[in-house]
Amino acid sequence: MVEAAAAPVEVPKEKSEAPETMVKTEDKLVIVDAKVQAPFKISKGSLDRDVALAKLEDEKRVSFIKAWEQGEKTKAENNRAQKKAAEVSAWENSKKAALESKLKKHQEDLEKKKAEYGEKIKNKVATVHKQAEEKRAIVEAKRGEEVLKVEEATAKFRATNRAPPKGFACFGA
Repeated sequence: MVEAAAAPVEVPKEKSEAPETMVKTEDKLVIVDAKVQAPFKISKGSLDRDVALAKLEDEKRVSFIKAWEQGEKTKAENNRAQKKAAEVSAWENSKKAALESKLKKHQEDLEKKKAEYGEKIKNKVATVHKQAEEKRAIVEAKRGEEVLKVEEATAKFRATNRAPPKGFACFGA
């Protein structure tokens, strides 16, 4: 419980016009401005002093209750604000994760398509190379046939002891 306060002691102050009173309350020495804090007149009688102390204790209790209420309201508001901020952060993180997942999937699809297209192009290059080799082989075979024809014709001309015809040899013999 609260101890009874000691008798007020007046403390003179150099700059202040109003006298101040020091009151001891629960291990604290509080300086109270007599004009502002005490709207009631404190008399020398013990009954008036007990009434004044009771009113002072009541005001003190009310101020403690108000301070507690303000503290609890502040905690509640801060907790509510922190909870809402946490909800917003969680929402943001989930949306970011979903979008990053979508982006990663899209990139993987693009990489897959790129690899497939690259493989298709490599196959086309291989096909073109194969066709070119076949055409080279055909050209080489035709050249070989022409060389063989020329050698046969040369052998024929030597065997018959005739000279090859001059001019327009490309139109056939």
